[in-house]
Amino acid sequence: MKVFAIYAIKGGVGKTAASVNLAWCAANAGYRTLLMDLDAQGSASYYFRVRAHKKFDAQKLIKGKSELFKEIKGSDFENLDILPSSMKHRNIDLKLQASKKSQERLERLLKPLKEDYDVILMDCPPNLTLLSENIFNASDTILAPVIPTTLSERTLEQLVKFFKKEDIPLAKLRPFFSMSQRTKSLHQDVMARLLANPKPKFFEKDIPFLAAIEQMGETREPVTLTSPASRASNAYRRLWDEIEEQILEE
Repeated sequence: MKVFAIYAIKGGVGKTAASVNLAWCAANAGYRTLLMDLDAQGSASYYFRVRAHKKFDAQKLIKGKSELFKEIKGSDFENLDILPSSMKHRNIDLKLQASKKSQERLERLLKPLKEDYDVILMDCPPNLTLLSENIFNASDTILAPVIPTTLSERTLEQLVKFFKKEDIPLAKLRPFFSMSQRTKSLHQDVMARLLANPKPKFFEKDIPFLAAIEQMGETREPVTLTSPASRASNAYRRLWDEIEEQILEE
């Protein structure tokens, strides 16, 4: 089982869209896939038309395997299950602080799932919190979407500094370019500079800024499904192929 976190310090960088489409790509490739929506906004859950039970809150989320399995829901797609989120998860950091070995709670929670899933993808909330530290410890790979702009590059630098400070292996961090516009010289310059830097190592395939991805909020389905021949769909598939080749088949 491989655990991926789609994570960014900054919001609005295409994180959830990547989570939804990469989860669909993994399932479509035959991997038994679980998409965990850890963001209290519940956007990934919304895209897949699933809702958390009214009594499912942050306490139950971190309690243990039996409670977790009760809340996992099947999707409309083969090989793809969803752990939905809701605004009740907004206090998860407080619940983690009250638990033993609070930085390792999520890692221990996911271990029993290895018999049921080949791939787990976590759509993560932004900011650096105790939940973030749990996510970093539990993940094999942190997929970090980066818009090729100065400010987004700066947030990546902050994340790298945090990894070094907390002795988190930098090899876990694998950024990719999101919402890229190659017609802009700034985007071209930033992409060229960061691709030339071996640490952290970027995936070469990027996700461009496209209207089809924004329209997912209306279709409430992965663009890889609704527009399989589109430029947006091809971008996610190429990124997934690169992830599969470099991480799942290594």
